Amino acid sequence: MALADILIFAVNSVLPVILLVALGYILKRTGFFTGEFLRVANKTVFRILLPVLLFVNLAELDSFSQLKWDAVLYALAAIVVLFCIGLFFARITPDRYQKGVLLQGVVRSNFALVGVPLAQLMAGDKGVKSAALLSAFTIPVFNVLSVVALSVYVQGGGDRRASMTKTLRGILRNPLIIGVLAGIVCVLLKPLARQLPSGVASFLGKFTFAGTVLGYLAKASTPVALLVLGGQFEKSSIKGLKKQITLGVMGRLVFAPLIGLGGAILLQKMGILQFDNGTYAALIALFATPAAVASAIMAEEMGNDGQLAGQLVVWTTLLSAAVIFGAVVALRTLGLV
Repeated sequence: MALADILIFAVNSVLPVILLVALGYILKRTGFFTGEFLRVANKTVFRILLPVLLFVNLAELDSFSQLKWDAVLYALAAIVVLFCIGLFFARITPDRYQKGVLLQGVVRSNFALVGVPLAQLMAGDKGVKSAALLSAFTIPVFNVLSVVALSVYVQGGGDRRASMTKTLRGILRNPLIIGVLAGIVCVLLKPLARQLPSGVASFLGKFTFAGTVLGYLAKASTPVALLVLGGQFEKSSIKGLKKQITLGVMGRLVFAPLIGLGGAILLQKMGILQFDNGTYAALIALFATPAAVASAIMAEEMGNDGQLAGQLVVWTTLLSAAVIFGAVVALRTLGLV
């Protein structure tokens, strides 16, 4: 694996995101996208396309039996540490509509979009398998923590018990959480489906229309989300959000790689963990990638500062190619990828 290939891949992964955001911005500025269209499109992405994407990603797994539990538990522990750092960042900003956005921006990466192909480039089939298995847990956790982050601050105040009840109700009713839970149930039911008589299974297998429709919706989620993000992007917002953007970029592109990758290296040097190159490739894809595109859509739809969320996606995306390249160089120097 040549380092030049990694740099080219990082650029090729980032540029499509930037170009689609730029197209959405141009379409809004030229009047092709109206405010009403963007509002409805934002709601469509959040309530239909992204839940279907999460369901399809999980439902494609045959079972959870192949999981590398040491890698899963480590990744979840690192995400919890990042969540705590995000809580500190949230305390710095006084605006409660920005607190959850910063917290989400630190924790949630764009693993779903670039994780598997990036891991494949670094470690081949081992990287793909490790990234796919990690995604079964990390992507649901990302979405649950994002819903919590975007709910708890804007629904704070008043009776504490009533507020917590409202927050919990909002989490359980969130379309993304429903999509995750549906995908998990689908995976758990697969062993029962294999016990059906062969004739029945063969007959049911001929009806593929539902899977085709879901596949179309899942594939549409990312490009539509990026176009909507571009349409909602405002250059004038940058000046008033410099402090928050800086905090979010530092959390996502500095603290996340240092904790997620640095912790794994340290524990391996201490003999506590032993990860192969496929797992390290997946960890780079998990902790060195920019803020998730869906985070801006979620923030806007859940009543948080959508402008800040969009700025974090754009700026972390612009700067992530250098971070990915640096992470690969560091781990390759250590002989880990």
